[in-house]
Amino acid sequence: MKLIDFPSRGDMAQWLADDIADRLRGALEERGEASLALSGGSTPADLYEALSQCDLDWKRVTVALVDERWVAPGEEGSNESFVRAKLQQNRAADVRLLGLWSDAPSPREGLNEAEARYEAVKGSFDVAILGMGPDGHTASWFPHAKGLARAFRADGPRLAAVKAKKSAVTGDHLDRMTLTLGAVRAARFICLMLTGAEKRRVFEQALEEGADEDMPVRAIIRTRPDLSVCWAP
Repeated sequence: MKLIDFPSRGDMAQWLADDIADRLRGALEERGEASLALSGGSTPADLYEALSQCDLDWKRVTVALVDERWVAPGEEGSNESFVRAKLQQNRAADVRLLGLWSDAPSPREGLNEAEARYEAVKGSFDVAILGMGPDGHTASWFPHAKGLARAFRADGPRLAAVKAKKSAVTGDHLDRMTLTLGAVRAARFICLMLTGAEKRRVFEQALEEGADEDMPVRAIIRTRPDLSVCWAP
């Protein structure tokens, strides 16, 4: 595992943007297309804005969401709206973004439609960007959530529906759709972005012995030893 400390969040965002852009250029040269799986939350906002300024053939890049609250675009908490606002602008205005939400009553009932959309990404993602909550969750793998076992599957469908236990972290958004562990760990490059002293402490706790269900971020730490972890104060 590679742990990189940065002096500021801006430095982290710019370094990562340059690194990811290089990886996407390599994918475009090799296969003619490239893909990113992106998370919501406040931590990657500066990264996505910096990425939007990178000189790439964005029309050949597909962006997919790592996870989503079951709210329509434009509503509070929508990861799709967040990514569109931060990334789909400037040079990246023409990037193709695959959302997860549909008008199905629940994530479980919307799985087939979302899986069909994600077929636009052939094979593994080139890049996956993850965050982590103070409860040790990443993606929408929440501690002891209903459906977590399915989300931890190493094979099968890319997506899973989960229902989190209500907490200060989840708020009222308990119904989620998320990439599975198998889909995330298959990405060619994975970065876990962390900010602040509290998340550094939680990450260090996740490195200790314990069940994945207690701190689900452990699942990706343990299955991808080449994971890159980027931290800034």
